[in-house]
Amino acid sequence: MARWGDLVDLSPALVLGMWAAGLVAATAAVVAWRVVGVGYTWLASSVVLLFGVGAALAGGSLWAWIGVGFTVAAAYLVWSSGPTRAPVVALAAAAVAYAVGATADSPLVPVVTGALFLGAITAEMVLGHWYLVDPQMPRWALFRLAAVGLIGVGADVGALALDGALSWGSGDEIFGWAFVGLAAMTALLMAGVWGALREPSYTGVMAATGLSYLAVLTALGVAVVGRALVSV
Repeated sequence: MARWGDLVDLSPALVLGMWAAGLVAATAAVVAWRVVGVGYTWLASSVVLLFGVGAALAGGSLWAWIGVGFTVAAAYLVWSSGPTRAPVVALAAAAVAYAVGATADSPLVPVVTGALFLGAITAEMVLGHWYLVDPQMPRWALFRLAAVGLIGVGADVGALALDGALSWGSGDEIFGWAFVGLAAMTALLMAGVWGALREPSYTGVMAATGLSYLAVLTALGVAVVGRALVSV
């Protein structure tokens, strides 16, 4: 496990591992809130599996495969018993496994902050789509994910700044400004998601979901460019 202050070894396994950890943790929270059923859990778990298997095949540690196993177990449990406590526990265990696997290439704190905003913003997009299928679903879950995503971006920028992401050497200025710009854009988009959700009509969630699409792209840029600035 990399220690605080160590440089990041930017790799597909790291990015996909953080992403899987964050999304499966957010999925566990959404299932625990009892606002979705089996269909959403399967959809989100399928996306998590794409990231998790990708992380494992890209050179991730055994922990990535353990995370995959817990994700599959959660999908089975929610199919057999519904969105009960058992799949929530399995999803939470998968989040821990993916995060531990990602620490092979990064200190723990940037893994947690990266997982926090990547997972919350991606879950916002997926849950927003599910709301369009089930408009009776309460919006407070979407508000919570938007808030976590916004806070997570700030936390990740802070964690990477402590590792030197804002101390640019010669030739790094373009990447440094790209990092700052992407982080600011992600924060603005998530603030826009929050504002759109305050619109009481159905179109409010449609707008929020569209903005979250863009936020996923800029958030990925924050995760990659920020870690490139502090990589080995």
